[in-house]
Amino acid sequence: MKAIVATDRTAEAAGIELSERPGPTPAINDVVVGVRASGFVPAEWEWPSTWVDRSGHDRAQPIIGHEFAGVVTSLGYGTTGLSIGQRVFGITDWHRDGTLAEYAAVEARNLAPLPGAVDFTVGASLPTSGLTAWQGLFQHGRLRAGQSVLAHGAAGAVGSMVTQLAREFGAYVIGTGRAADRQAALDFGANEFLALDEGNLDDIGEVDLVFDVIGGDVQRRSASIVRPGGTLVSVVGPVESRPVDGLALDFVVESVPSQLAEIVDRVRDGRLRTRIGTVANLDDAVPALNPTERRKGKTVIHVRP
Repeated sequence: MKAIVATDRTAEAAGIELSERPGPTPAINDVVVGVRASGFVPAEWEWPSTWVDRSGHDRAQPIIGHEFAGVVTSLGYGTTGLSIGQRVFGITDWHRDGTLAEYAAVEARNLAPLPGAVDFTVGASLPTSGLTAWQGLFQHGRLRAGQSVLAHGAAGAVGSMVTQLAREFGAYVIGTGRAADRQAALDFGANEFLALDEGNLDDIGEVDLVFDVIGGDVQRRSASIVRPGGTLVSVVGPVESRPVDGLALDFVVESVPSQLAEIVDRVRDGRLRTRIGTVANLDDAVPALNPTERRKGKTVIHVRP
């Protein structure tokens, strides 16, 4: 089968190639999925699991990509709850070969049904961004109606989901990003917008929840405006700066089928929109994953027709 593999850790996106690999065999409680579309998260180059297995041994030319939508083609021993021919979407295990390939072996417990009204391109764009937003806001941030949320990168793949979900659940959302992202952030539902390249975070005042997708100096400045009892949630690694009288935490997103169902139901009925940027075919994936300019939204690769 065709697959995109990483050959050079130091080269990051420049060290990938389209290759021929054997098709996967499902293990116990696995399914094999014919991948129709795969999303990609650029931060994958920084994840240890891309390069080593759970025992700490180097992985040789791993297949990259971990979120996808497709059709079940075979079942492993003991697998229940899914059937051959079923449309599914979700996230694969971080330490296993990924989804930028014609077929992928996935634990059945990581998958949710993909409704027929949601196409594979949209389905592949949802799992990482949608689950990151959902878990950061509700599972870790414990968001309540009436609270204020500072959503960094509010026009991006994750930030746009954070903005929409927070607004739906009754929060007041302040989005941030570059000045050029203002209208997109407002279109996704931000109540107001601060351009980080023009404004000052201190002008916002105190907020109940900061959702950080940037880190560094932005995270440090954000910690100072979390009101007492508030929370700073980070998805860019361990928190370096903590609120004086609040909580700070980071997390790694996990595939939770019940949450995937909540997300895709909102997409199906129009309450939630995903921001898709670049779309390319598998044969053209290498240049698509090596952009020469900044791109907005999720990169999705069409794998099979």
